[in-house]
This record gives sequence, structure tokens and C-alpha cells, in this order.
Amino acid sequence: MNRPARDIASLTIRLDAVVENYRICGRLAGATVAGVVKADAYGLGMDAVARALGEAACDIFFVARLEEGIALRRSVSDARIFVLDGVAPGGADALISHRLTPVLNALEEIAVWAAAARARRAPLDAALHVDTGMNRLGLPTEELSVLSAEVRKRLNGLNLVLVMSHLACSDDPSAKMNAEQLGRFRSALAMLPPAPASLAASGGVLLGRDYAFELVRPGLALYGGNPQPGFPNPFKAVARLVGRVLQLRCVDKGESVGYGAAFLAERPTTLATVGLGYADGLMRAIGNRGAGAIDGMRAPVAGRVSMDLVTLDVTDIPSAAVGTEVEFIGGTISLEEAAAAARTANYEILTSLGTRFPRHYVSAP
Repeated sequence: MNRPARDIASLTIRLDAVVENYRICGRLAGATVAGVVKADAYGLGMDAVARALGEAACDIFFVARLEEGIALRRSVSDARIFVLDGVAPGGADALISHRLTPVLNALEEIAVWAAAARARRAPLDAALHVDTGMNRLGLPTEELSVLSAEVRKRLNGLNLVLVMSHLACSDDPSAKMNAEQLGRFRSALAMLPPAPASLAASGGVLLGRDYAFELVRPGLALYGGNPQPGFPNPFKAVARLVGRVLQLRCVDKGESVGYGAAFLAERPTTLATVGLGYADGLMRAIGNRGAGAIDGMRAPVAGRVSMDLVTLDVTDIPSAAVGTEVEFIGGTISLEEAAAAARTANYEILTSLGTRFPRHYVSAP
């Protein structure tokens, strides 16, 4: 008899932990906290996460894309929503109609948004992103100098509500670049009209209050990830990904497992095949490296991860049985452990989670 899909795998998302992490960020930073919910709240569900944060009095959010901002507006009707990508070509009208605030990254974008303000004969709110060393988005030094020299003209019609930058090395508190960017950001602020400032994302929250300014923008921290691997994680685990054992079998020493015969049993081995695979976000890189957890005990991945299945060596776990729950992210296996096994970052683990298993949103442990 086939089991319903909901019994094979599931993802549980603790909204109470998201809210607690939001409050932890506020206590650590001593500043207003915005919720970064881009990429579908790092893969955990923008609507549910934003509503939970809104109920906890969060009224400032960041997304990356215009489309994300439009979707988010349906969840948080009165909040300030910043769009990090700025003004996309032809996107000014949509930004205005959905009450979204662009983060302007270049003089050209400033000109487009100022022209939209003049066309509607009413001021428009705007944020400015200045580049302090990331060399990605943001006004470079030469454009900042031009803006500073012609600030009244270029910002005519715009209400500057935020000036922000982004740290490149906040995951490493010993990196010299953190202090360098802090100094450059302070210099940039002195060149611009007074406005609330924001430099710190998740890692920056842990660098101290000098980096907080008026607003911090945690993303990963809200979802329980450790922004500074190698140091204790002050944030609560949010996501728990589990699958169930579909089949057990015993193999003799020397027998192989899975595609490519990538695992050879070195002893008589009990194998558990679990209903999760790379289509669900279990990266192929964890083959023969990662683990699942049964009753708090780790069972190593045996062989390659396939699209729908992964096989574990459960020889030393007597409680393993058909139907047993296997954790791949959660209280036993942290995001950081899962990321290390996959040779990637905790961010990617979250944003790669699949959509075909059910998601359960809970507000208590």
C-alpha cells in the first residue's frame, strides 16, 4: 500500500523561533530591526514568515525583486517594503502603485525615480545604497562624489528615508575589511543629507553596536543560521527537515550501494532508504559525506544521493525501522553541519529546499 506523500517527508518551520530571533537581533544591535524576506524568506515561505514578524511589530521589510515586493504587500498591508534591486526598467509605476520603496544603486536610478516624482507632482520616498567595498550593487565612490556635489538637484522630489551599505566580511569578526567599510560608510554619510542609516545584516548584528546605526537587516539570523561559523550561534533553530525510512535491507561485506556503486560495504551492513533526494534539496555533494539523524544518532549517507531517495548506513542504530523518522536539518543536524557536508553555505541549504513535501508552520516547539 502506497503511503501518502505527507508521510514520506516534511519540513517544519517554527514561526515562534523566527520571532525570537528577530527579538535577539534587536537586543544585540540596540537598533530597529527589519525583516529580510527575499527569496521566499530564504526558502521558508515569505507570506507566513512576514505575517508572524508583522504580528511581532516588525514594520520594515526588505526584498530583492519587484515581484517579491508586490507579493509581500498582500501579506503586510502597512509595512515599509524596500526593494534592493532599485528601479527596474519600466518598474516605477508598479513600485508606486504597491507603495514600495526602491533602494537606488546608481545615479541613473536616482534620475529615473526623481523623474517619476516630478511626473506625479509629489515626493517619493527613496533609499540610497552606497558601495563601501563589496563592489556589487551601490553607488561607487565617483558617483557618490557627483551626487554629493549636486545633491539638491539630483535628489529633488525625493524623500531620503535610508542610506545603506553592505559588509563583505561580516562572517569573520577578525577581518580588517569590516572596520574599513565602517569608516567608508561614515564618510559617505557625511556627504549626504541626514537620514537613518543601515550597514549591518546578520553577521553585522554580531559585530557590535558601532555597526548597527539606526537599522539592521538580518536575513539568515532570522531563520536560525549562524552568520559567523566557528563561533557559538545565538539564534534559535527554525527549520526541521525530515524524511521517513521506506525500506530496510542487509547487505554483505563488499556489496555496493546506489548509482555508480559509490559505496562499498566494509562489513555486513544494514541500509535504510529514505524518501528524500536532490529534488527536495538534499544536495548530491553529501553523498558518502553527510548524515541523517535517528533518535539523535547520526547515520552516515551511503553512496550517492539520487533524485528522490537517499540511503543511510543504520547498522549501529537498532531503532531504525520502516517508517522511522530521519532528520536532515534540525535539532541534531544543524544548518551549518548540513552545509559543511555539502561543501556549501548555510544560505544555500535553506534556499534549495524543495516544494513537493508538505510544510508545517508551528508557533511552539
